[in-house]
Amino acid sequence: MKELSPAEIVLMRKAGEITKNALIYAETLVKPGISTNSLDKMISAYIIENGGIPCFKNYCGYPASTCISINEVVVHGIPSERKLKEGDIVSIDIGVDYKGYKGDAARTFPVGKISPEKQKLIDVTRECFFEGIKQLKVGERLGKLSHAIQVHAESNGFSVVREMTGHGIGAKMHQSPNVLNYGKETDGPIVIANTCIAVEPMINMGRKEIFILDDGWTTITRDLQPSAHYENTVLILADRVEILTL
Repeated sequence: MKELSPAEIVLMRKAGEITKNALIYAETLVKPGISTNSLDKMISAYIIENGGIPCFKNYCGYPASTCISINEVVVHGIPSERKLKEGDIVSIDIGVDYKGYKGDAARTFPVGKISPEKQKLIDVTRECFFEGIKQLKVGERLGKLSHAIQVHAESNGFSVVREMTGHGIGAKMHQSPNVLNYGKETDGPIVIANTCIAVEPMINMGRKEIFILDDGWTTITRDLQPSAHYENTVLILADRVEILTL
């Protein structure tokens, strides 16, 4: 875990603020009939207008500014001319660069009226994040957060994706440590102060297994059941945690 200076923390807070507001804006756009390409373009423009840079664009060759994942797509859905439909759920993952520092957050939104089962999936995925955050304390193992996420998901009848994880974040979008959404309380590094991590439960309605399509990005559930995603950039301080994207 890489410690941040006070000046770096100021920049992380600003990157987080732009990311948060971009997701609030994105939610207003989600409706039946809008294409994921249109969503991507409008969110990208919003980030730029507010002083940030969409940092997913061209990251490791990724072709868009946002990841937009519908229904069985877990993460890394590439925007296209596909249109949202009533009853879909859509996960929007946004990364923002502000003066060299990064914010990263995701939400899963309902498209119009959705089934109770999909709503429960969205709700439990969000709850998983907060159950994990309760365990995030300086001097404790990061595995306490991971274990709490897994227990909450599985106690509600859902499964936890193993291959995709949260991550450290700062001047780089992805850095150590990996922030798992499963595991033992005794696993993982000791949490230290003045560090940032992206905590992002990815929870499936069906089985935990996933696979990646031939485009090298789009990750879907193997049983084609829906998946939800909830992510925030979290600043760990000596006496508290601060959710920078909420």
